[in-house]
Amino acid sequence: MKILIVYAHPEPKSMNGAMFNTAVATLQAAGHEVKTSDLYAMQFNPVSDRANFTTVHNPDFFKQQLEEQHASRVNGFAAHIAAEQEKLAWCDLMIWQFPLWWFSVPAILKGWVDRVFAMGTSYNNGQTYENGVYTGKKALLSITTGGAKNDYLKDGANGDIDNMLKPVHRGIFQFTGFSVLEPQVIYGPARQTAAERALALEDWASRLTQIEEEVTIEITTY
Repeated sequence: MKILIVYAHPEPKSMNGAMFNTAVATLQAAGHEVKTSDLYAMQFNPVSDRANFTTVHNPDFFKQQLEEQHASRVNGFAAHIAAEQEKLAWCDLMIWQFPLWWFSVPAILKGWVDRVFAMGTSYNNGQTYENGVYTGKKALLSITTGGAKNDYLKDGANGDIDNMLKPVHRGIFQFTGFSVLEPQVIYGPARQTAAERALALEDWASRLTQIEEEVTIEITTY
């Protein structure tokens, strides 16, 4: 498989860093092709504006979707944005590795989506959901949380984690055609022992050795 791993954590020695490194090593050892986007190492700018483009559709009024459509027609994306778009088009499976911050993705990762998932390349009129540009591809969230597992149940203090992840699963992945795999969630690694974290990494590596056979999950719309 061709696998893209998008990694968003500022500390390489974190559990997220360990999960990222484990994924790269395990997948490559299994014979998969792996490309990565280490957003903090890349110093990826999350601010979406005219810097996304080398072309201008309307110099008097900036509407991002219209500029994206124009850029997609005339090869007008900035080189670093086009490079990320090429990774998306290339991959069979996309994995996001990040910490759950404020019940969502880190700003750098959201900004990557805002800039890279462009109209005309990642979606278009009539090319969403079942007819999405990335139909046939799969996506997987690998995340860590600050709280314990009980905090992320339906009756937990923070609520159901599946509902927290739905804006990504449904609103980004499925919207652009990706099918969704069960998320990999490490609950409260900062509160775990070294042995517990090591076991979590072993479980992650074990899962990844069988990732090609995994069945996608259903994401409800309510």
